[in-house]
Amino acid sequence: MTPKRILVIGGGPAGLVSLRNLTDRGQFERVELVERRDDVGGVWYLDDPKEGDTKPRWPSPAYPGLVGNVLPEFLSFSHFPFPEPPSTPHQPFPTLVETYHYLRAFADPYLKSGHIRLNTEITSVDELPDGGGWNVSFNDWNAGGKARQETWDAVVVAIGWHDNLVWPTTEGLDELKARNLAIHAKRWRGAKGYEGKRALVIGNANSSNDIAAQLAPVAQVPVYRSIRRPSFPRFPNLPDERIKDVAPVIKYALDQDDKVTATLKDGTIISDIDIVFVGTGYKPYPEFVHLLNDTKELQSLMTPPPTPHRIPSLYRYILNAHNPTLAFTCSALSYTPFTIGDLQSTWLALAWRGEIAYPQTVEERLVFERERLEAIAQWVATLDNPSTLFVYGVLGPYEEEYAIKLKEDVVKARPELKNVLPEWSEARTKHREAMYAVRFKSLEWTRDHNKVEH
Repeated sequence: MTPKRILVIGGGPAGLVSLRNLTDRGQFERVELVERRDDVGGVWYLDDPKEGDTKPRWPSPAYPGLVGNVLPEFLSFSHFPFPEPPSTPHQPFPTLVETYHYLRAFADPYLKSGHIRLNTEITSVDELPDGGGWNVSFNDWNAGGKARQETWDAVVVAIGWHDNLVWPTTEGLDELKARNLAIHAKRWRGAKGYEGKRALVIGNANSSNDIAAQLAPVAQVPVYRSIRRPSFPRFPNLPDERIKDVAPVIKYALDQDDKVTATLKDGTIISDIDIVFVGTGYKPYPEFVHLLNDTKELQSLMTPPPTPHRIPSLYRYILNAHNPTLAFTCSALSYTPFTIGDLQSTWLALAWRGEIAYPQTVEERLVFERERLEAIAQWVATLDNPSTLFVYGVLGPYEEEYAIKLKEDVVKARPELKNVLPEWSEARTKHREAMYAVRFKSLEWTRDHNKVEH
């Protein structure tokens, strides 16, 4: 059945491009987007809370001064190119503010037309019996948080990651968290206040590397960075003699004066630590979505917790196998989420219009997930000390193959979109991989440029 009324949840990049593609390429009767915050942009919107504001806040994990690690061509939605940053060619990567302005400009027509509702906090999405659609409950913060309900034929969930922090299970860490001595990277807002502090940073992906680099000029030297392996080339960072890489932490202990002692895997002990920053990422957990189980009772999509962790039962990482009127965009991490979200939501619009065929039984739709899980397990079994990024919820090296197949479906249905959507190919992948060397050069230029200014 082709849905007529579709609700998109989430006003970040995935939700915004889904709204555009379902509206323009799907031409359904009604498509709306709801966002719980007071503006669009998702993680790229760093809000400035007003004094006395009593509405709930959902802070972005971004921080002032953030610069992305993806070039504009990989951030451009189809028919809406990303402007070249003014710092090009020396620093061609868009900043937090520049990316927010791009997304805000993209969303502007839909804000003006009323197709985007802000300050709308979804509390549950419940499957209705007999193909009756979805009952969506929400708090309307435009009306003081009043509880409301609506019914929609289909729902696109374009959120789910950054509310759910991933913490290591290291002994003693819970006590540090309780005393605010271990802080997740989501709460990082800059090095102010940590002058002269003895700091330990956990991880060496982008957030941890940025935190260590920003602490190095002001904190006690060295800033310790606990890592399991050298940084991947996709997480470029400058060498800094003020930052010391050390082994993984296996235990924390708290002294009477609230100083932290960390015991490392290699036996090293680091004492008198003032603060621990943990950059171990996020996980998707859309527990507010409820489907009818075999006894016709509503049950959270995440109950029981899926093992390995993932948004379960998705065909092509998009359609729910049990009820294909529930969809997700950007449910898996990718190197280029803006363009992947553009492609996925175009595929979805055409699939819901009946222009792209997909398996018609639950069992057939579940084959995709089973085969992906098996392939990842076989791959990881061949690796020594595999990264936590080598999981079902991260496209990784599968991104090219995945995108090529989705685009083939789209172009077969709509040949005119062949040159509208980005190309995915071996050559484009090599071009994207070369981007990380450009990022390293831009970091060097920024460092040297700042030295000259000071």
